[in-house]
Amino acid sequence: MQGETSVIREGFLVKRGHIVHNWKARWFVLSKDQLLYYKIEGGKKESRPRGIISLVGCAVYCPCLDYENRPLVIKLKAKNSVEHFLEASCREQRDSWAEDINTMIKASNPEHQNQPNSLDASFEESTNICLSHLIREMKESNSGIKEMTNGEYGNTYKQCFAGSIVIDWLVSRNIAHSRSNAVTIASLLIEDDLIKPVGDKSTKARLNIVSTEQFLDDSTALYCFAKSLKKTDNSSDNIEIPHMDLSGNIVKQGFLMKQGHKRKNWKVRRFVLREDPSHLHYYDPCKEKNNEPVGGMSLRGCLVSALEDNGIPPGIKGNVQGNLFKIITTNDVHYYIQAGSHAERSEWIRAIKQVS
Repeated sequence: MQGETSVIREGFLVKRGHIVHNWKARWFVLSKDQLLYYKIEGGKKESRPRGIISLVGCAVYCPCLDYENRPLVIKLKAKNSVEHFLEASCREQRDSWAEDINTMIKASNPEHQNQPNSLDASFEESTNICLSHLIREMKESNSGIKEMTNGEYGNTYKQCFAGSIVIDWLVSRNIAHSRSNAVTIASLLIEDDLIKPVGDKSTKARLNIVSTEQFLDDSTALYCFAKSLKKTDNSSDNIEIPHMDLSGNIVKQGFLMKQGHKRKNWKVRRFVLREDPSHLHYYDPCKEKNNEPVGGMSLRGCLVSALEDNGIPPGIKGNVQGNLFKIITTNDVHYYIQAGSHAERSEWIRAIKQVS
């Protein structure tokens, strides 16, 4: 995942949201005086960053004591007092990220005033919002958003509403401090599949990854509620794991992307490789309680190999970044995994072969 100039280091970290205090895996790129983060969409990093954290006048807190159940968190306090919480995959990664960021902060000119505008600047006064509670309030028959029949370009859509109606509702109830703040909240609802685009205009807005916002404050852009709330059990990943499988010694751990077995979507997972017995477990780093694996496999007798980066190999879905490898278990289950770099892929393959 290369391409940026003057890159000091890059890799996955899990970031706490400013408006909604949930945790999302993002690809971070550290350069001389700023830290950029990108969303991964369909197995590939988006072309433009979702946010920029200026390191000029920034302070690093590691270890961070704000989250007792997340000991791997680094806190960055920007010059404008905005706090950013970033979680690493292990203590070694936490400490090395903090050290590298702190080195760049010390190297930055404290008198440099032409800082890049942070995409998080408008979030400073935001409050904690639960998206599932918010969507239930929006669907209330008396006080929520009214579903109506609307038209677009000669087409008629039932049980939908305009984007501007959603923004009006969020602002009028003081859920959002401004219309731009409300657009960000609505975009999070889109991202979590709680609201869906209806018609051409809103659909194109969501597919336009050049924009950091997926929701339109527009009276002609149409949306509807999802039929049901998004499931949180990640059933495409979950595999029952006996407790005894977690008894092995940890050999290696880190963030990788994994393709789901059913939906074939790509998700960032924290992988932990153990030996005696040899198992590879993966965890959902975005869950509040992220210390229980959501899946795993025995590595005894498994086959592991790198996949070609020219084109999309068979069994792979999505516009992937590359650095792919495959694990085939003895019961013929195929796992497709994507590392952040060629070197990281080689390290994982070598480590897996040593314990299997």
